[in-house]
Amino acid sequence: MRKFKDFIWGDGEYNYEASYGFCPSIHGFIHDEVDDKRDVMLVVPGGGYCMCTPHESEIVGDVFYKQGMNVFVLTYTTDITMSVPLKMQPLEDVSRAVRYIRKKDAEYNIDGKKLILCGFSAGAHVAGSLAVHFKDVADKSEEYATISNRPDGAILAYPVITTGEFTHEYSVQALLGKNPTDAELEYFSLEKQVTSDTPPCFIWQTLTDNLVPVENSYLMAEALRKQGIMYAHYVFPTGFHGLSYPCEKFFTPQVGGEYGFEQLEKAVAAVKAGHGVRVSEQRKKELEEQFPDKDESGENVAADGERVLSAEEKAWCDEIGLWPELARVWMSRI
Repeated sequence: MRKFKDFIWGDGEYNYEASYGFCPSIHGFIHDEVDDKRDVMLVVPGGGYCMCTPHESEIVGDVFYKQGMNVFVLTYTTDITMSVPLKMQPLEDVSRAVRYIRKKDAEYNIDGKKLILCGFSAGAHVAGSLAVHFKDVADKSEEYATISNRPDGAILAYPVITTGEFTHEYSVQALLGKNPTDAELEYFSLEKQVTSDTPPCFIWQTLTDNLVPVENSYLMAEALRKQGIMYAHYVFPTGFHGLSYPCEKFFTPQVGGEYGFEQLEKAVAAVKAGHGVRVSEQRKKELEEQFPDKDESGENVAADGERVLSAEEKAWCDEIGLWPELARVWMSRI
């Protein structure tokens, strides 16, 4: 396996105000066999548009890597301070990531193969936004402008879809601010933006999702059905929000992909040092309480001993853990 990190924006291209030195990147996991062209999975972690959560990145990418795909994990722009609305930046990040990967199709051994997005929660909103709005995102660089940013398909896992009645309020607030316009709410309510050009989608969620109402999945599935878009929609009976790929590793503290916290950590450090960008005193206090300083060794104290899964957790592994195989079959039909 060849592993690497590439920044998707060049010098002078990325200017999000509250980046705190962060720049979006892709983390690649490429098969070594150079003569074997492979489909691509671009994983887009969730995190409420406040971070890119590790448990929705490499643990998922590893499953699709073992299915034979070349895998990339995207760290896109987020804002844990919720002070500078993200607006179009995450959508522009994922659009550039798709173009960046396709531009290097020979190097990545993917030319002529499918590129699928796999987003979770708010990351599914990022992926879904590109699926419905790919025509709107022009790339200012001549190097990428003519490369297609339309994904061949999108996996939307427990997705944030709507800005309406069943929305996830905090994701929308981080994305659009506290006072979005009606036009912005309409644009980012993805079930209202599906067209006949939207790529096929695979959607899954749990009925008991405790953060993002399951109605989000149904709204997207119905919008796809009305437009005649090929889709699959699975609703599992139980399970909490954020189950990603439930397996023994999922329930351990370190799942890989901790680099997804890079922008969060830079932002929190800046806020504590008094350098936050338009961060309110209330939000500063919240972040200081939520992210206390580490102990003198520089490490958080972890619990000892091997964790034993509960019967319910094992059931989730057996049932919800089937979704990547279901997705593999679905992808074969695209």
